Amino acid sequence: MRRTLTALLLAAALPAFAQQRPALEPIPEPPPPPPGMTDIEEPQVTIVRRGEDTVQEYRIRGRLYMVKVTPPHGVPYYLIDKEGTGQMVRDDTAPTLAVPMWVIKSW
Repeated sequence: MRRTLTALLLAAALPAFAQQRPALEPIPEPPPPPPGMTDIEEPQVTIVRRGEDTVQEYRIRGRLYMVKVTPPHGVPYYLIDKEGTGQMVRDDTAPTLAVPMWVIKSW
């Protein structure tokens, strides 16, 4: 009985061992980015201690657009310049909701 069961299990598993692995080819190099996409700027982040608070200032092209204030005991909050006027507005939804905002033209 044991020999029959072992032979049946071996016969059932034999096709899995008989399969050939496919020949793998190397992945081709990704194409270069399109023109105009190479000048993407990353924000410059400055971390400052003001009293007991830690303040992170985010700038692009030297222009301050967001401030993250982290108090020693509490939840961090964000001050965002939504209209580009230099007036910061408190926005507690920033970590959970990221609304895409692009500069189409500036002068």
